[in-house]
Amino acid sequence: MPAPTALVQPAAAAEPVAAVPAPEQNDELLVDMQEASAVEPSAVAPPTNAEDTDMAIDEEGRPRFAPGKDVDPVRRAETRKIPIPPNRMSALKSNWSKMYAPFIRSYPPLVDHCKLQVRMNIKEKRVELRSSRFTASNDALQMGADFVSAFAMGFDIDDAIALLRLDSLYIQSFDVKDVRQTLGQDALSRAIGRIAGKDGKTKFAIENATKTRIVLAGSRVHILGAFENIGMARESIVSLVLGAQPGKVYNNLRIIASRMKERF
Repeated sequence: MPAPTALVQPAAAAEPVAAVPAPEQNDELLVDMQEASAVEPSAVAPPTNAEDTDMAIDEEGRPRFAPGKDVDPVRRAETRKIPIPPNRMSALKSNWSKMYAPFIRSYPPLVDHCKLQVRMNIKEKRVELRSSRFTASNDALQMGADFVSAFAMGFDIDDAIALLRLDSLYIQSFDVKDVRQTLGQDALSRAIGRIAGKDGKTKFAIENATKTRIVLAGSRVHILGAFENIGMARESIVSLVLGAQPGKVYNNLRIIASRMKERF
């Protein structure tokens, strides 16, 4: 409360307040906002398919589901590294174009048939295979590895291609020393000579009678063919290693050949 002797101050004139201009109303904007507020929420929501929400039930009350769709699985790139013996490197280089080039042979096995990526590592002396997104079969990589392994064992490339064409062919290997462990160096050489025969006559006779292919790599014997045929060829080879007469083995082969002709 001011003192009674204080002079009365004149009232200060109020400063004029500048009028704030009203914002211009856009008729189009207001119309759009009114229309947007008038839209029902059900119209904004995405349409739902009745078939997705309703579950189909058969006559017995069991649910019926739509058949599943085939989805391509995501394949991971896998590799195989097949070592090549030094004595097969020259043969591999000479037949390399036959193994992968699509225009050299009418049946290129690794690239066109198996859809694999191939390269020859000369420094490490091995063949490297890798699957890609173009590889259609899951067994293609293993088939290609078996093909290269068969060639590395000493089989001809045409015989190795048969592993890709037929699923019933296998390769079985064994050592001559496993048949008879008491063989000396001279006896081992004679056993290998008995298996081969003069000019390879005995080996060819076993192959033709049992419909197999045989490779003699030192003391190792590799046999390519069907499971039953491999057993018959191995029995003949074991008989020769144990000292059976070649004439007796030939007679047994004739019997085997006649039985196979009657079967097929």
